[in-house]
Amino acid sequence: MNARPPAGYGSRPAGPSAPDQGVGVGWHTGRVSDGGGTDSGVVWDFFVSYTRSDRAWAEWVAWVLEEAGFRVLVQAWDFPPGSNWVAGMDDGVRRAGRTVAVLSDAYSRSVYGAAEWRAAWAADPAGESRKLLVVRVEDCDRPGLLAQIVSLDLFDRSENDARTELVDAAAAAVSGARAKPAVAPPFPAGRAVPERPPFPDPTPPAPAADPPGPAASGGGIHIGTVSAPDGQAFGVNYGQISQNTGQPKK
Repeated sequence: MNARPPAGYGSRPAGPSAPDQGVGVGWHTGRVSDGGGTDSGVVWDFFVSYTRSDRAWAEWVAWVLEEAGFRVLVQAWDFPPGSNWVAGMDDGVRRAGRTVAVLSDAYSRSVYGAAEWRAAWAADPAGESRKLLVVRVEDCDRPGLLAQIVSLDLFDRSENDARTELVDAAAAAVSGARAKPAVAPPFPAGRAVPERPPFPDPTPPAPAADPPGPAASGGGIHIGTVSAPDGQAFGVNYGQISQNTGQPKK
């Protein structure tokens, strides 16, 4: 995908301890203030919603997004001691353009996590504005309405692949671009192509010939696979029994 934020997009430096600069985002009596903000009231590009057990994933996601130039609100960095975290959460769902739900089995059972992603879903139930990005960090079910949202899996990727896919997905969500890659996909050579099965031959196979019987000595008689070394044999031919002595007729 070639959807990337332009150079200089966003103004918050990457890093968990970096202060907000340029956009007037800061803390005041435990509330996030946009310092004027924008007409739409959107202060952050993404609000990262997660549960405590997935903090490491949430910080990684936030770092990667900020490194790419997006403005991110995440509780681990932006809700300092003494702040009202419920008010901060409310600001996150109301004043962030989009919500990134860090989905795990624990998150699916979180009451506060459900409140955050449902608020984003309610603002865009058809997914036209891509206001809810679901990022799975383990192999888990997507409960309820989350099953309708196309998710991004990070747990079965290398770090480089996960970073690329996350940034591409975020950029596409903001720009509304397609997920078309920047370069042509490789020709799928070597793909197994099933061969057409042969047409059945209507001609029945010829019956196999009887194998020759063992050689007999001394003028023996051979009837099919039956040998009569002493010159006498009984045979059945169309219901008739005949005796052959093996002696020449006079």
